[in-house]
Amino acid sequence: MSEQEENKNSLKNKLPKKPNLPKNPFNFYWIYGIIAVGIIALQLMSGYGTIEEIKDKDFYETMVKKNHVESIIIVTTDRTAEIHIKRDSLSLPQYAKLKLDKHPKGPHFKLKIASIDSFKSELNEAQKDIDPKLKIYPEVEERTDWGGILSWILPLVLLVVFWIILMRRMGGGAGGGQIFNIGKSKAQLFDKDTNVNITFNDVAGLEGAKIEIKEIVDFLKNPKKYTALGAKIPKGALLVGPPGTGKTLLAKAVAGEAKVPFFSLSGSDFVEMFVGVGASRVRDLFRQAKEKSPCIIFIDEIDAIGRARGKNPAHGGNDERENTLNQLLTEMDGFGTNSGVIILAATNRADILDRALMRAGRFDRQIYVDMPDLNERKDIFKVHLKPLKLDETVDVDFLAKQTPGFSGADIANICNEAALIAARHDKAVIGKQDFLDAVDRIIGGLEKKNKIISSQEKKVIAYHEAGHAATSWLLEHAHPLVKVTIVPRGRSLGAAWYLPEERQITTTEQLLDEMCATLGGRAAEEIMFGKISTGALSDLEKVTKQAYAMVSIYGLNDKIGNLSYYDSSGSNEYGFTKPYSEKTAELIDQEASKMIEIAYARAKKILTENKDLLVKLAEQLLEKEVIFKEDLEIIFGKRRFEKDIEAEALEQGEKEKEKNLNPEIKAEEKTKAEDGNTNDSEKPQPTLF
Repeated sequence: MSEQEENKNSLKNKLPKKPNLPKNPFNFYWIYGIIAVGIIALQLMSGYGTIEEIKDKDFYETMVKKNHVESIIIVTTDRTAEIHIKRDSLSLPQYAKLKLDKHPKGPHFKLKIASIDSFKSELNEAQKDIDPKLKIYPEVEERTDWGGILSWILPLVLLVVFWIILMRRMGGGAGGGQIFNIGKSKAQLFDKDTNVNITFNDVAGLEGAKIEIKEIVDFLKNPKKYTALGAKIPKGALLVGPPGTGKTLLAKAVAGEAKVPFFSLSGSDFVEMFVGVGASRVRDLFRQAKEKSPCIIFIDEIDAIGRARGKNPAHGGNDERENTLNQLLTEMDGFGTNSGVIILAATNRADILDRALMRAGRFDRQIYVDMPDLNERKDIFKVHLKPLKLDETVDVDFLAKQTPGFSGADIANICNEAALIAARHDKAVIGKQDFLDAVDRIIGGLEKKNKIISSQEKKVIAYHEAGHAATSWLLEHAHPLVKVTIVPRGRSLGAAWYLPEERQITTTEQLLDEMCATLGGRAAEEIMFGKISTGALSDLEKVTKQAYAMVSIYGLNDKIGNLSYYDSSGSNEYGFTKPYSEKTAELIDQEASKMIEIAYARAKKILTENKDLLVKLAEQLLEKEVIFKEDLEIIFGKRRFEKDIEAEALEQGEKEKEKNLNPEIKAEEKTKAEDGNTNDSEKPQPTLF
């Protein structure tokens, strides 16, 4: 190879390669263009129909006898004579109406004839007195009438094209979008040729759910380990839990971990406007699964087809959704064998599913995917913080404690929102305050500092929020306050942030304290201004629901007793009667109202006894607009309830433990103590929320 060729090849290698762009599929809108062109062509072909038609008398008397005609062409197809007028004669007044821009060379007129022979004889008769040299002899032509052909072919073509488009839209593109494939399964197949990057390592928390899911995957990989003992793998596992807890993510991890074919689809993919399509797709799905056995089928949002049958009186006997469910039940546990086919399903509405679907032999296991606890939230934060650029102020433990009741999806949203906030302020890294702002943004909504609020309204809002803060701080079982603001957010004019405890059960005292703290805002308004406002709407709504729940659901009222009128099974979903008498309903109303009024009177008493501290807190809130836990500690003093002392001791113990485990921190503190150089700037500063 010559030196010139080597240089050329090296240059080619250095040049960026063109990406392998996917070929553009046929765009169906081209058909609309073809139809438009056809219509235009039809109009052009039929353009000759606009030529003026004349009568026999006018033709012979005013044109032929006066020698104005240049030539005549007889068209045999439609038995017409096309008449061309001499160029010299076109300037005469009788031809002034002719549109010569459309037909400059003619034909200028047309004449309907009965037959060629009769027309020739009549023409000869009209020219008998004319010089033979000036006589006109007509020509005969046979033409194909394309306009007439298109006029009946084009509507048929349009009808066929419209029908094809309609079937493609109805079929949703199933099986290549062809009408005959509308009953085919729409499941997406993930196998060894499909790269799924999500594994169990990407699923933080959910340890209990992962153990059961891993067992299913392990059986498909090593079936002999179980069958040697005579065990049978469950046919189905149902993932149940609130939205955003990671049910679909867990299924994706199964697709990434299992080295077997994985069919993924949604419950709504079975539902179609045609009768019988859903059942047909279920049959086709299981047929494909049996061919690729062992495999896993994942049906997301199974409640779309798995609702309890016969519950909805609006539908008739031939309900397409019920037919689909019946076929699914048959395929899961019918006479046919489905060995090696395991079904995973996910829903957040397990209470409305059909009982036949939930029985053993179909979905043997129900894996509950609950909201993450403190430790699980730490793990979830660690996963979502990996791709972010953070500074040293971000503490995972702190973030996990500030987000009780948040799902995995909420935590992912917080991390993304914090990155957006940092970018909005042109920061190079994401700080702790960005995460706190993100939490505020998600819980309370966007700040509206430009909202027009009068000074009197602002004062009422400040005392209202100060009332919430004071009562929650002075009550033992109320959630401890974290932050109070009178800056409008979303639909609220002010807000107070609390840090709920990580508890599984709630006592009567805890509920009563929470109700009292919720009514503290309205109580503060009445104490300070002698009147109340509509600003406590959300507070009243919350305590009303809480009081009725305590009386009629949780059995926490002495008059009603240990009774609960809550139906967790959902079997009375379409019932029109209450599960209690009118007398009991009246008693429930009375007890709920009594409970709320007692809590309100208690809140007023607490705030009256601490009125001077309430005023100080409200004035500070008016001045700063936002106050934190540390500000309340300065005004009211530290909360010295038993649970707060325990929490403080536990937190101090964790810090000491971390210090002992980290020799660098221990050595640094020892050096500072020896040198006596510890100053106020190096002491731990209060944490601001």
